[in-house]
Amino acid sequence: MKASPQEAPGRRPAIGPRPHRGRADPRAARQSSLREHNLSLVLRHIVDAPTPTTRARIASSVGLTRATVSDLVDRLLRGQLVAELEPETVDRAGRPGMLLAPAQRAVVGLGLEIQVDRISVGATDLAGSSIFQLDAEGNFRGCDPAEAVRRLVRLATPAVARLDAEGILVAGACVSVPGMMQRNDGLVLLAPNLGWEGVPLVALLQSHQPFDLVPVELGNDADLAARAEVRARASSRVGGHAAQSFLYLAGGVGIGGAIVVDGELAGGQHGWSGEIGHTVIDPDGPRCRCGATGCLEQYAGKDALLLAAGLDVCEPIDRLLAAARGGEEPALQSLDSASCALGMAIATAMNVVGVEQVVLGGIYAALHEQLRAGIETQVRRRVLAARWGDVRVETAIEGGDAALVGASLQVLDRVLSDPADWVPAS
Repeated sequence: MKASPQEAPGRRPAIGPRPHRGRADPRAARQSSLREHNLSLVLRHIVDAPTPTTRARIASSVGLTRATVSDLVDRLLRGQLVAELEPETVDRAGRPGMLLAPAQRAVVGLGLEIQVDRISVGATDLAGSSIFQLDAEGNFRGCDPAEAVRRLVRLATPAVARLDAEGILVAGACVSVPGMMQRNDGLVLLAPNLGWEGVPLVALLQSHQPFDLVPVELGNDADLAARAEVRARASSRVGGHAAQSFLYLAGGVGIGGAIVVDGELAGGQHGWSGEIGHTVIDPDGPRCRCGATGCLEQYAGKDALLLAAGLDVCEPIDRLLAAARGGEEPALQSLDSASCALGMAIATAMNVVGVEQVVLGGIYAALHEQLRAGIETQVRRRVLAARWGDVRVETAIEGGDAALVGASLQVLDRVLSDPADWVPAS
């Protein structure tokens, strides 16, 4: 483990935030809270800005004085959360402002993912740049959680060591899992396609280096993918404000869903909403791994699609796509049946949540061309609001690694919410 900042001035620790500062008295606490709130406000403004901004524009946007903003920006610069670029180019008299942007390769969120067919590790910095991504394919259906964690640790350890060698600070880690979880306890309640129930995943990870030194949290894969999609849409400014309300479907061996309204995830009372893969298509249908019968996953999940097309479940989805484009009848029938089932489930969800946009992610992004017509037929037939509104089925902007990216972003959100713990005291 690297020396602390006190032991080695100017050198960042490899993992974790700076020690939290104490507060002297109630008045100081109130003043400190206000400064920390404004520090977060300024950092979020810089991170969320589509292009580099200036102190003056920040002051105008957030309603603080130029002097206050300058002081806060200086703290963020010293903490290496923000970088100062070249002066802006202006067509007016006066001194141009220095452009500000999120610091690159300084602080990262570590994304971890355990899926049925692979494990992955990735890191994203505050500028939204991917520092690295590592994947290891495998078959994790019914796997031992401890063995899955060991494989994940073996994949992650050299990557974290490289970050350490470059002086890049790991703010924390978030592990994406296709299932329901109790985040505060680090417990995976149920992940049917992994065959897990009541798994203390965070404790298992933190029993291994380097995760014994880093904050670790859990996230549902579809929720995290939707978070990454929101960020991608904001960055590309696709469709304006309306584009940030949608039903997100993450296709894989399982089918995850997330509801986004005005850019915010709707998690439900316990954070368990969006389990669209277990919408009932036919109560007399095949048995699902969740224990019920006729769930959507048994008609439109990756395994179901490949089996119906006469392919092995370990084949990549590109094999199914090639078969369909080649006019192979089993593949075409598989996709036709899946699109109908997906359309029925999506229509049911849209009638309940009242959004007009569906975003297809995961394997469905690759299969969008083959699935869209069947989904839209069912949506137009079954969604009541479709006769008055323009219900759209779109491909996700964020790629197939959206859940991994979303896991990194969830970690970085803690830095954005409380940057005072990551910068020197004023």
